[in-house]
Amino acid sequence: MPPIPPPRTSGYTETTDVPLYWAVYGSRGAPTLLVLHGGPGAHHDYLLPQMLALADEYELLFYDQRGGGRSKTDDRAPITWETHVNDLALVVAELEVDPLSLVGYSWGGLLALLYSIEAAAGRVAPMPDRLVLIDPAPVTRAYRAEFESEFARRQSGADVTRLRTELAASDLRERDPDAYRQRAFELSVAGYFADPAATHNLTPFRVTGRVQQSVWDSLGDYNLLKPGALDTVKLPALVLHGRQDPIPLASSTAAAAALGARLVPIDGAGHVPYVEQPAALFAAIREFLDATASG
Repeated sequence: MPPIPPPRTSGYTETTDVPLYWAVYGSRGAPTLLVLHGGPGAHHDYLLPQMLALADEYELLFYDQRGGGRSKTDDRAPITWETHVNDLALVVAELEVDPLSLVGYSWGGLLALLYSIEAAAGRVAPMPDRLVLIDPAPVTRAYRAEFESEFARRQSGADVTRLRTELAASDLRERDPDAYRQRAFELSVAGYFADPAATHNLTPFRVTGRVQQSVWDSLGDYNLLKPGALDTVKLPALVLHGRQDPIPLASSTAAAAALGARLVPIDGAGHVPYVEQPAALFAAIREFLDATASG
């Protein structure tokens, strides 16, 4: 896997309650895509270097959401979904992202939807011009329960259990601690992949558990499919979903239907199509962006 190049420019926000780290890749003056990473409680780096495939035509703006990566905070106040929505609005305003094209991956896809619902209700601004949702997190608590069950089943399967046992019995931890940590990470995310061997190509990341739990707790028994939620969002949108994702394809199918959006299932991919099937993923994204280009 090629190394992650340094950003063209980077910094920290000054208008948010907590400074949030941001980084920009791509050509200055190109159309901007604001990319929202997953988690919650993670950071943007694990989308790289693969997502930089779009940097040839677009300026890609990433930021570490509050509580994760370089945006960690010692403030123990709960971080909620509303916190993230309001932070996103401030990032957009401070960094002057106009027009606003959101590309959300996993939890970042759900955040993009939550932000769009709030914008449609006039509680935040601006309204996005368009959305690209890559394997968005489940849009209802019921679909999330299905995901949790399926992911646990995969992680406790015979193959992953055998590999975990072999790693524990090996001397890799003492002989090569970095390689041991890499292998342990790969096994921790194997259930997300159609082909667990592809985990080697995913940049390792950490999730701040406190933040992750706080955000999911704040959502409660959520349902973005209820009347007055996604059906209020009227904008061009594309939903992409790996067919072997432990998140039910039915969740993205329902989200796409509510948005009036095109759904593109990605064959041979689990939850991380930018690693497993980048050609198919980025071809569909480029086609959508070209068709919805402003001006």
